Amino acid sequence: MATIEECRAALDQLSDNLGGAEGDVRAAAAMDRSVSCHLTDLDVTFAGRLEGGRIEVHDTFAGPPHERAQIRLALAGDDLVALVGGDLHFARAWGSGRVRLEAGLRDLFRLRKLL
Repeated sequence: MATIEECRAALDQLSDNLGGAEGDVRAAAAMDRSVSCHLTDLDVTFAGRLEGGRIEVHDTFAGPPHERAQIRLALAGDDLVALVGGDLHFARAWGSGRVRLEAGLRDLFRLRKLL
């Protein structure tokens, strides 16, 4: 099972990947939205913002998200590490229920370019 530190490092890597992206991916990541990532197996939530093409984590706390973020992700820590590491394909994980992504319809259309 992935640790909280490994999951935080995976989110940092995802942020770096988004920050270095080009073209459609860069444009899709150029939103300003609140974000939460709930690690279901660790029962920990990272909360922050997607802004300037990067994910900035501002808070980490036990349990589910305290507030409803505009973009919400829920998955196991191992799946987060595998997704960012390229070992797990997002569409398959989402389709099988291993990953939950919730956002407004417009945001989902933009986010699909990232996935």
